[in-house]
Amino acid sequence: MAKPIINIADVELEPRPAAFAPTGAATERFDARMGFIGPRVGAQKLGYNITAVPPGKRAFPFHNHQVNEEMFFILQGTGEARIGAQTYPVREGDVIACPAGGKEAAHQITNTGTEELRYLAVSTKLSPEICEYPDSGKFGVLAEFAAGADGKPQRFVFVGRENGSLDYWEGE
Repeated sequence: MAKPIINIADVELEPRPAAFAPTGAATERFDARMGFIGPRVGAQKLGYNITAVPPGKRAFPFHNHQVNEEMFFILQGTGEARIGAQTYPVREGDVIACPAGGKEAAHQITNTGTEELRYLAVSTKLSPEICEYPDSGKFGVLAEFAAGADGKPQRFVFVGRENGSLDYWEGE
């Protein structure tokens, strides 16, 4: 079993996983380094990471979760938390609750300061998950399955728009 304790000073921050790295014009608004903690301490039902966001950037698009709840604890820096139709200033020591829900629960943290913004992110890990992205009208279906023959977890990710849906019986 993994040692169930880690000090945040010992968490190495690395570029985010390639599947979630911004491309094209999105690189102007989004950037972050992340240090994944959950697997290192043996977490089963919660995911934890430290996210570091450069000034003027966001880690992720404005989104809401239909299934999972998230919590963010600001470790360093200042910024804004956009939640639903409201925007709130955030600073070191603040705790942000992001329960599952519709567009009113959509959230995004932006670094508005002059130094790196760092926060501890904690999330339930229920699968499958449906995320909505109100700014772009997209949705995502994400699921994690048991490890395959190679021992690696299997993932299903589909991002689309409702108007691109196929008829249930098409091709049958």
